[in-house]
Amino acid sequence: MIKFGIIGTNWITEAFIDAAREVEDFALSAVYSRSEETGAAFAAKHQIAAVFTDVAEMAASGQIDAVYIASPNSFHAAHAITCMKHGVHVLCEKPVASNAHEMRQMIAAAKENGVLLMEAMKSTFLPGFQAVQENLDKLGEVRRYFASYCQYSSRYDAYKAGTVLNAFNPVFSNGALMDLGIYCLYPLVAMFGKPDVIKATGVMLESGVDGEGSIVLQYASMDAVIMYSKITHSSLPSEIQGESGSIVIDKISEAGKVEIQYRNGTTKDISKPTNPKSMYYEAKEFMELINAGRTESSVNTYENSLITLEIMDEARKQIGLIYPADKAGSE
Repeated sequence: MIKFGIIGTNWITEAFIDAAREVEDFALSAVYSRSEETGAAFAAKHQIAAVFTDVAEMAASGQIDAVYIASPNSFHAAHAITCMKHGVHVLCEKPVASNAHEMRQMIAAAKENGVLLMEAMKSTFLPGFQAVQENLDKLGEVRRYFASYCQYSSRYDAYKAGTVLNAFNPVFSNGALMDLGIYCLYPLVAMFGKPDVIKATGVMLESGVDGEGSIVLQYASMDAVIMYSKITHSSLPSEIQGESGSIVIDKISEAGKVEIQYRNGTTKDISKPTNPKSMYYEAKEFMELINAGRTESSVNTYENSLITLEIMDEARKQIGLIYPADKAGSE
């Protein structure tokens, strides 16, 4: 069994636990929360034996082999590095860090301590995304990648009423690009690598984060267009366009229905059966890597995570989105 510690007590943590419990080797041993009361309530709900209010103490306790980190984005690097220094394997929620500088520090810590570090970007492990990769050659020369993730945030109503929650607070390295835009960017990087040119625009909110934005990315023989928003909603599918046809993806963050639409008018459904607990696949990959003695995923590689952060760093620079974590990295 692989004994897990959990950092964070929000809805995404609960979704991860629910999915990970379907993987044979998963054992839930400890939880960290800044509040002992919150940690104790979470532990009681999920039958967790140990509660910690200090990350280093949990990492050094000997009670965990691995940790799932779902703290606010600005804490990801510090929490991950602390755990890795104690020989604990790290599965860290997306975005894995506030910026590329932090990610480089995390990679160095993983290598120095011989542990596994993986970004918990679920999309690239889903059967639907694998179907896309397996059928790219059917499109002929790929000329455009288009991805959209625009989801009106319930927290935006609170923001407009005068309450700035974490989702719209730059202190926590948040905003639309980090929360939703990354879902559009990561699959692009996984399939097509690093772009040559990045052009970004966005709408900045008074709190200091972006409410929505768009990025155009140029490659040698194709371009990519991504749109993301937390202040509007869209049901547009995403699409990869080739000279012979297109692959249409119902939802870029969680590919379910995937279809090839050929230029001659014919279509082919290439969707695959998928566990409704979409985080199951990333949990399974992570635990299989630990059991195999691997320290890096061949899917969510260090390079993919780093390039994605470099793109977001450049996009943020262009729209004037600066986090306290950026200033810390430049000192």
